[in-house]
Formats: sequence, structure tokens, C-alpha cells
Amino acid sequence: MTLDIRGSIKNTKISSNQYVIFEELISNAIDAYLIRRHSDANAPAMEIDIEVTFSAADLVGDRETMSVSCRDNGCGIGDDQIKAFLTKDTSYKDDLPIAGIGKCKGAGRIQFFLYFTDISIDSCYRVGDTVLKRELRYAEPQKQIEADDFILGSGQESDIGTVIQMDGLKESIRSRIFQNEALNSFFAAPVICKQMLVVFLQRLVSLGDQLGDFRIRFVSRHWKQDEQVRTLQHSDLPKVTTDRLVNVEERDPATGAGLGTYQQLKLSHYKLDAAHYDLPRNAIAFCAKSSPVKDITALYLRTRAEQNNPVGGFHHIVLIEGEYLDICVNEQRDDFDNIPSTIPSGDLFSEGKISYEDIHRVIDPVIEEMVTPADWNKDDLLKEVTEQFGISEAMLQDTSTRIVYGEPASKLAERVLKKYQERVLDETAEIFTLKQEILCSEPDSDTFRSKINELSWKYTSSLKNFDMATLSQLVVRRAAIVQILDLACDRKLTMQNVAAGVRRKDEQIIHNIFFPMRKDSRDVTDHDIWLLSEEYQYYDYIASDMPLANIKWDDGEAVFESDIDAAMQNILAKRVEENSGKRPDIAVFSKEGSVIIVEFKAPGVSTDEHIGDLSEYAQLLAAKSGGRLKKFYGYLIGNEINTLRLSGNWTPFPTGKGWFQSSLLLDPITRFPLGETYFEILHFSDVIDRAKKRIAVYQDKLRLNFDSNNI
Repeated sequence: MTLDIRGSIKNTKISSNQYVIFEELISNAIDAYLIRRHSDANAPAMEIDIEVTFSAADLVGDRETMSVSCRDNGCGIGDDQIKAFLTKDTSYKDDLPIAGIGKCKGAGRIQFFLYFTDISIDSCYRVGDTVLKRELRYAEPQKQIEADDFILGSGQESDIGTVIQMDGLKESIRSRIFQNEALNSFFAAPVICKQMLVVFLQRLVSLGDQLGDFRIRFVSRHWKQDEQVRTLQHSDLPKVTTDRLVNVEERDPATGAGLGTYQQLKLSHYKLDAAHYDLPRNAIAFCAKSSPVKDITALYLRTRAEQNNPVGGFHHIVLIEGEYLDICVNEQRDDFDNIPSTIPSGDLFSEGKISYEDIHRVIDPVIEEMVTPADWNKDDLLKEVTEQFGISEAMLQDTSTRIVYGEPASKLAERVLKKYQERVLDETAEIFTLKQEILCSEPDSDTFRSKINELSWKYTSSLKNFDMATLSQLVVRRAAIVQILDLACDRKLTMQNVAAGVRRKDEQIIHNIFFPMRKDSRDVTDHDIWLLSEEYQYYDYIASDMPLANIKWDDGEAVFESDIDAAMQNILAKRVEENSGKRPDIAVFSKEGSVIIVEFKAPGVSTDEHIGDLSEYAQLLAAKSGGRLKKFYGYLIGNEINTLRLSGNWTPFPTGKGWFQSSLLLDPITRFPLGETYFEILHFSDVIDRAKKRIAVYQDKLRLNFDSNNI
């Protein structure tokens, strides 16, 4: 049997855990003691001595290196242990019928070779009534270790156990793991003792009387300081404050569907009085075999101050354990394999049936009860996320989103919107599949009808999942525009309070609310022409107070061309020349041949005096478009009208104060038909009422209140 050191170093990753060496030494020592106690009920209580010696790494003493030794009174390295030591992926401990022993792959000791260049082992073990001793001396660049490299001799009963000595800390480890900081700050006896209490607390407590009145002694020696000694013993162990069991449902890795089977996790909470336990930090961690592996404290205690100081006068240690975690722990024991963030993970080769998202969904409420500071009020965060992002409590409930202590409002809003986005994507995919099936159906078949019904329900059920925050913003924005228009029409805006003799700009103000003056849809996309009709928002081209000659489609093609026959040009020439400078307040064009003309009249100006403007604009636009524009919709909007001056077939609306008219557009000289017209004379109050009714249903659904009393 041979342990390939060079191959093992090459194929084993360095653990990111700065205390991995000490954790492996103590863990192996505990296992060795449990093996000895299993065969000898009269074995003395467990004793482990950890010694760290710091020495100067250069002549001036600016840098330091260290050596580490561990002495235990376990079973020693017998024949079975030699076989396990020389086997990289060993299953030796898996088959031992000993409660509490740590199963492993034998990769922990490879960290010793990754960290140090020189390793020596002295071990005494019992064979029947005889005590034998094994010794090993290893130093780089030795490539491998074989059974014959262990020197066998006689030993003493009092020496049963193992001493491991490690020297020559590698420079690569110093720079990569410790960033060249003083090693004494990590591994002085008081520091290691506190760290190991946190790491081994659950295991030492769970082993109970199996270890007897144990003692783990930590000694550190520094060439510039006095020796430091700390001891961790049975009487130092606290009792667990709370144990909680939770079940995590397994899911199909491909689809995310629940399988109806569960993995059980246990949460053990230690609430330690800070006056008696001077711990370096709080700890919340996923464990494997009762030892912390993945620290998640920062997910619950957000700031360094909270993580490193007592919370409510207590240090908190929360350890999450379970058989599933034991199986999934990686070789370095600093993370877990095959536990994706979410399921489905998008990885075709992922086989994990529970995700971190699933785990946190069940453990978060429990940890929040255990650790959250008493002065935290979740209602404050709810108020903040509602005011800043428009995320309501109903949206949190609809998406099953929990408010987590320490989480900023922006992160909470992000989680809610992400869930809505995921719903939309899933449902859009389902709708697309249905539409594809419909395309393959026959219209006279029963399947076609049922698919149509299914599709309609899919669309209907999807509506509430589309980004509710965006919908809220849209409704609030439109409500604000309507309110501002209402105030402008009543001359109640602050800017309308003008001094005597100053020219009023009421019409210009109202004009800009609908669409910015002297702009077109190539210049601006953010406008409010929807105030007249929702469909006008999506016409091909909109021009506001622009010269007719400048009006073009989005692709640059001119709307008006001079390609009509010569007779029509001669007839219209004089009229076009006289009116070349005239232009409507707003003109909205569609390539299908329709145009919307909007004329505003300032409050106090009678609209009946400008009825002819609509017909005149229609005549000019028809003539100059080369016959491509044939349908003309005109709006004359103000707040006063003399109905006695209305001529023609104007008809009042059943409600409101407006009038409408529909007729053919004829050339006044030739009577040549140019198209059709539909004109309306509206009061601003009618436009405002229509717009309010259009958004009222959304305001009611979203429970938004935006009236003049709130401005």
C-alpha cells in the first residue's frame, strides 16, 4: 500500500477554512479516542494537547512562521489505521459500529501535506497485552509514503495515543490563505480555543459521557511573548437552548416539481450569555457530522458589528445538520456538492433534489425567531419598501416572499419582482406551446375549441403576474398627468399665477401636457396623447406644432408629396402657398391613411370661432399627401362654445358638453372627394373625465388614491 503524496496534493484542493489543520487534528483525535473507548470501557477521559510554536521567518523578525503539534490519548495507529492512512479514499471509519465517529474520505490529512513540508508521527497502540510504537518521518520532496516507512518498536502503556508534529509552513499558504498577516493573530492559544469551542460545540455536546471529563489544552509559544495556555473541558460546554426539526421537500431536478418526499434537518440553537462566554463571533452554519462546514451568519446578521458582538446580551450559535448535508459535504469539508441555488438549476447534469432556496424557505423563519434582535420591527421595512418601490403587503403574500431581518428594502423589492418575472416567463412559455398546438389544430375540431378556451384562461390568469410595480408606476403617472391637466384647465397651477399685463400661456401649458410643442415622435417617446384615445399612443408618427414640410414617417419618408395630377396642383397651388405656414397643434399619422388633428384653445377662448380650422387642415393635408391620407379625425378642445354659431350637422354627445360631426371631405372648388372626416368639439372637462374613467379600474385594483387633496 502506498500513499501518493505528490498525486494527492495535485488532486486535492486547499481548503478555504483557515483553521482546517486544527479542526482535522482534533476531529481525528476524537475519533481515535472513541475507537479506544469502544474496546476499553476503562480508558481514561479524553485528553488532547494542541501546541503552536511561532518563530522568526527572517533575520530581522518582521515575518513569522509556525509549527503545530497534536498529542492525543486515542487508540494509536495500529494495522487497521495504517491501511486507512495509506488509502486516499478510505471507507475505514464508515464500517466502524461506533456511535458519533466521523465518517470521511481520508482527504483531511492531505491538508497537512498541503500546508507543511515536514511531518512526523509517533504513535503507541495496544495489541493484546503488548504496546507497540510506530514512527514516521516525512519531508519534501519525498513523493510517497509506504507501510515500510513506518518504523515499528516497543512502546509504553502511558504513551498510548498519537503525536503529530508539523513544521515548515509553506510560503504559498502564508500568502494565499493568510495574506501574509501575523500568524499569531490567528493561532494564539486564546484565539484557537474560542474558535474550536464554536466548531466542536455540537459534537462535544452530542457525545456526552462518551468522552468522559475530557480536556482539550491549547498552548502557544512566541519568541517575543509569554507562553499562553487555554483549556476547553466538559464543564465549559453549555446546554443546547432549542432544538428544532424541519422538513425540506425534494424536487425533480429537471422540472422543479415537488416529489412528495422530504429530507429532515435539525437546527440546534445555543444562546450563550456574553458575560460568561467571551466568544469572537456569532455563528450560523450548515454542518456535516456535527461540525460546521458552510458559514451563513452574514445572511442573518448583516453587519460586522452584529456578527462579531453579542445580540441582546448573548452570543448565538445555530447549527444546521442532516443526513443529506453529511452526504453532500465536499472533500475539503468547506462547502457542499450537488446542492444548487434553485431547482431547476439550468444544469443538465445536476441531480440535487433539494436546493438552498428550498432549505432557506423552511429554516429562515426558525432562525429569525432564534437570533433576530428584539428591537427590530418588520413593519418598518414593509413601510419602506411600499413607499420607495410600490411593493404592497398583498404582493409579498402573493409571491410568498418573507421579510428577512437585516435585508434592505431594495433587496426585498428585487426578490418580489424576480418572482413575478419568473412566473411571467413560465406562463409565457406555456402560452407559446398552446399557440403552437392551436396552429396545428383544425378550426372545426373539438380540440381547437378547447385549446382556445385554455389559452384564454392562461392569458387571463397571467395578467396579475405581469410586473405589478411597473403597472403601479404607470397608473400613478397617468393619474398625476390627469390631475395636472385638470389644474391647468382651471388655471390653478402655480405657474399660471401671472401678474397683471403679463401674457398668459394657458394654451401652451395644456399643449405641452398632451405632447411637447415643436417636437415629433422621433424626438420624444414619453408623451400623453393617450388622454384623447389609447390607440393614438401607438400611431406611426406624431408631430406637435411642426411645419408641414418637415413631417416624415419614422423611416424618413416624407408624408406629403407633390405627385398628384397637374390639374389638382393648379387648383390647390394658391391655397397651399397662402397657408404654407399654417400647421395643427398636434397631428398624428398612421400609414394606413388616417390622421388625427388636435387643436387646443386657451381657457376663455370660444371654440366655435375656430371650427373652420379643422376643415382647413384636413383640406391641406389631403392635398399635400398625394391622396394617401383619406380619413381625418379632428379634435377642437377648449372650455367655451357658443352653440348658436354651430352650423352643419353637429350632434351633441349623450353625456358631457361635446359635439361631433361626420361627413365627406370635398374639394371646395372641384367637389372632388378627398376623403372622410370625423370631428369633435370637446370641453377639457370631458377629456379629463374620460381619462379618469380609463384609469379608475386600475386605481381601484391597486388601491391607489391620487386626488387633488393629496398634491
